[in-house]
Amino acid sequence: MRLATFIETAHVQILAEAIAFAKTIPALEHTSEKALRDHLPEVLEAISADLRTSQTRAASILKSHGKATPGTSQTSAQTHGLTRAQDGINIEQLIAEFRALRASILRLWAEAYPMGPDAFEDITRFNEAIDQAVAESVKFHADERERWRQIFLGIVGHDLRGPLHTISLTTALMRQQGSAPVQQTALLTRGIERMTGLLNTLLEYSRSNLGGDMPLQREPVDLAVVCADELDLQRAAYPDARIEYRVQGNAEGVFDASWLRQAIGNLVTNAIKHGDAGAAVSVEVEGDTACVRVSVENAGELPPHEIEQLFEPLRRGRSGSARVDRSHLGLGLFIVRQVTTAHGGTIKGTSSAHRVRFTIEVPKC
Repeated sequence: MRLATFIETAHVQILAEAIAFAKTIPALEHTSEKALRDHLPEVLEAISADLRTSQTRAASILKSHGKATPGTSQTSAQTHGLTRAQDGINIEQLIAEFRALRASILRLWAEAYPMGPDAFEDITRFNEAIDQAVAESVKFHADERERWRQIFLGIVGHDLRGPLHTISLTTALMRQQGSAPVQQTALLTRGIERMTGLLNTLLEYSRSNLGGDMPLQREPVDLAVVCADELDLQRAAYPDARIEYRVQGNAEGVFDASWLRQAIGNLVTNAIKHGDAGAAVSVEVEGDTACVRVSVENAGELPPHEIEQLFEPLRRGRSGSARVDRSHLGLGLFIVRQVTTAHGGTIKGTSSAHRVRFTIEVPKC
């Protein structure tokens, strides 16, 4: 039996062995069988189709080097590499998957049927097809991991800007009130300016170069208290802003307080910066038996069709000066969604009647 026919007829057994091997990879050991199957059936289908297609010697050489002419759409191997990067497996583990797939197919074929006169040609073509699939998968895997690395750098820079802004305002207030020696406040100011420059450079670098799951450290916490603490920091950072706060129900649950505090802070900061100047920002925490909702509302206009786009990294609304936007990566709402999703919750934005409202809803456990 020719190898292409064998792959098509024995795909169930081939996939079973591929999934069994994938479960031996620590990052995938708790992954469902459906997720482990991933795009492997399509990968096998592409390989068998390739074996049935005639090709020139030049095309054969290119394919063995993983440099076949790309198609117009994303291949199953490329999608496989992308999803495996999102699953958290590394390059070595990804290649090991393909190595195991190659070995199992050839072994099962050899055990089931004697080698015919076309066996050498089939094996050569098969190895070329596998090499091409590996090259495609590794490229997309590496690109996705690099994208998340750049996002991580952006998050670090984004998160440091808030506390640094508070330090800057406090230093300016100390200088105005004369509560600290001029020499010391001048030194602090120079240090702040230096850190601000470094952060702006980091954000610009990340923006020009821009996953896995967000790790959480859950513990019992009252989200109403967490929110109140964050609002104290926001009031210090933006003394001219009016922030109204209201709590309804029980907001106790098992959360990562640090990440949720960051998410709430991002929503409040956005409301202050992009809402109508002088208008109050309303923050409400509401808890019931199953979940806690945190809503941040401000006066302003936001086209409804733009709301979903704001959750993507590097996407920003139309408001804001060029000076602010240049050093702002557009990660605030992206971080909010990542934090909320990691908690098994949802984030929703609405805009109507000159009011913009974002609501986080997270289960209590």
